[in-house]
Amino acid sequence: MSEDRSKDGDDIRHLTADELQAIEEEFDPELRFRVLVWPLTLITAGILFLLSCYHFYTAGFGIPQATVHRGLHLGVTLMVVFLSFAAFSKKELGNGVMTPFGLPLWDWVLAIAGIVSALYVPWIYSELAFRVGNPLPIDIAMGTILILVLLETVRRSMGWPLPVIAILFMAYAYFGKSMPGILVHPGASWANIVNHLYLTSQGIYGTALGVIATYVFHFVLFGVMATRIGLGQLFIDIASALAGRYAGGPAKVSVLSSALLGSISGSSIANTVTTGALTIPAMIRIGYPRHFAAAVEAAASTGGQITPPVMGAVAFLMIEYLGVPLTTILTAALVPAFMHFFGVLVQVHLEARRLGLRGLSAAELPNAWKVLKAGWLSVLPLIILVAVLLSGRTPFAAAFYSITACIIVLAIQQVQSGGLLEGIKGTLHGVWEGFILGAKQSLSVTAAAALVGVVIGVVTLTGVGFKIAYMVTSIAQGWATSMHEMLAVFPFELMTVPSLTLLFTLVLTAIVCILMGCGIPTTANYIIMVAVAAPILGMLGVQPMVAHYFVFYYGVLADVTPPVAMAAYAGAGIAGANAFKAGNTAFRLSMGKALVPFVFAFQPSLLLVTDGFTWEAFALAFTGATLGIWVLASAVSSWLFAPLYWFERVVLVLAALLLVAPNLTASAIGLLIVLPIALRQLLPKWRGGATA
Repeated sequence: MSEDRSKDGDDIRHLTADELQAIEEEFDPELRFRVLVWPLTLITAGILFLLSCYHFYTAGFGIPQATVHRGLHLGVTLMVVFLSFAAFSKKELGNGVMTPFGLPLWDWVLAIAGIVSALYVPWIYSELAFRVGNPLPIDIAMGTILILVLLETVRRSMGWPLPVIAILFMAYAYFGKSMPGILVHPGASWANIVNHLYLTSQGIYGTALGVIATYVFHFVLFGVMATRIGLGQLFIDIASALAGRYAGGPAKVSVLSSALLGSISGSSIANTVTTGALTIPAMIRIGYPRHFAAAVEAAASTGGQITPPVMGAVAFLMIEYLGVPLTTILTAALVPAFMHFFGVLVQVHLEARRLGLRGLSAAELPNAWKVLKAGWLSVLPLIILVAVLLSGRTPFAAAFYSITACIIVLAIQQVQSGGLLEGIKGTLHGVWEGFILGAKQSLSVTAAAALVGVVIGVVTLTGVGFKIAYMVTSIAQGWATSMHEMLAVFPFELMTVPSLTLLFTLVLTAIVCILMGCGIPTTANYIIMVAVAAPILGMLGVQPMVAHYFVFYYGVLADVTPPVAMAAYAGAGIAGANAFKAGNTAFRLSMGKALVPFVFAFQPSLLLVTDGFTWEAFALAFTGATLGIWVLASAVSSWLFAPLYWFERVVLVLAALLLVAPNLTASAIGLLIVLPIALRQLLPKWRGGATA
């Protein structure tokens, strides 16, 4: 590692905006927009701007009938995707008979097919009740077209994983009679499949698309507008002023700034690139290895997906699925989010101590007072957002007021810097660009949500979710029985069979969530996991909110889990580090996010708002989890208060697992195991001697 550090920092440099954009596009297919020719550039921009205007207006003055609203949003999105994303590359093709306005003719055909098939259901809405279950041939044709268009739309904007999953689910619905064992079912004709997926509210036009069109779009737009008025940079400057002076300062700045920026950002990769452009070079410069610097930023940035109030837009999906107020959802997220960032921060600190790294000097840090004095206006929209949400108003109303506040702040900033006329011009230009970018960033997530509706539709049509749940719980129960027999050698019962069954079920569910989360956005992954994985935990009596948070956290963990750790790979691109090594380190840094879901699955009081909450149970779970994360961080970092021997690291891993168990006896045993190691390191310090 000393050799690794000796060459780190010698050639580190800040990347240009174009280089950062290239890295973001490389690891985030949702941003690989093609180059357009005039006048298609203006036409596409105009459509995107009008789409944002439509959503901004409906957020403040009322949303149309649900199917009409969802169909309009989906139709415009599908059309723009085929204008904005090339089939195989971003290369501009030029004008000609087969490439009008620079686009291949088939893209125009697909764009028209997408908007027509998406608007067909709203168009026949008055007759829809008579068509469901008895579709006309035109209904089947339109539904088939929309499904095919959706598959291609998501492939272009996100890649193959989600389309492949959707195809497999549809094949399962069609070939049900040929399925093995418990998975067998009567099967459905293509007409019945299309009828269920296209004409009912349990498929493409279901909850997933509804939440995107009603909530998520508005908060994506808010995040873009908040960034344009300098809120993101303010977060980075504040984090630098508060944490930069301490040992390993830039890494702690990375954790804190990513936590703040994550409150308005819904993308792990975008967060990694935005803050990592500044923090990763600084980390390398003071002595962190390149792969570690990339991993710190990636691990911290994925925490943005679980940070209130936006939580990568999943908070609003939870409202629909759980039927509880947003304030309940956000309250439940507070402690687990803290645990994640605490886990990353502890490892960053221990690594800095182990390597003997310094903090930043006063000359390298911004002044907190000057930063706040210059940028306090940019915080107002976020304050308004939180205040309106906590007041009990609808989330889209909160988005409307906060976006309006962003526009007002932008106008004030522009007038202050350029006078009235230039200020008006700058404000209009800022709103134009912000609304276009906000709509652009919603394209892929809208298409993904609609295609996820296909998966959800198959689940409700075939009941496969409960069949998978039965299979997993049966396997877990068999393992639990065998393990309980092995543990019978002890004079006391460590865990009961039901507890072991839950433990093994959680492990299997976590693996499924991580595998399904590879290459799929947070929102889409969460929706699928709610249909497929959450019922597994429900069969064992796990509370719905606990089950939903468990699958959500492990879906997000896929962003830093090799081999598809996209956030870590983006950080590695900035750091010039080995991508796989950065991914492995980022997963290790995210162990708080990996451990805490098991804690609140066994002790729901950690979520604060679950049934049966008590402060005693919360205190035990919180204290044990905090100590356990710290002890495990010490084991993997090989540093507690001084260097650790290899056998001490093994012992500390065992102690950490006992500490996080929400059981007083287990936690006490874990603490007793840690004490001798801690005393061995601390006594020489107290006596003024050398450390071991």
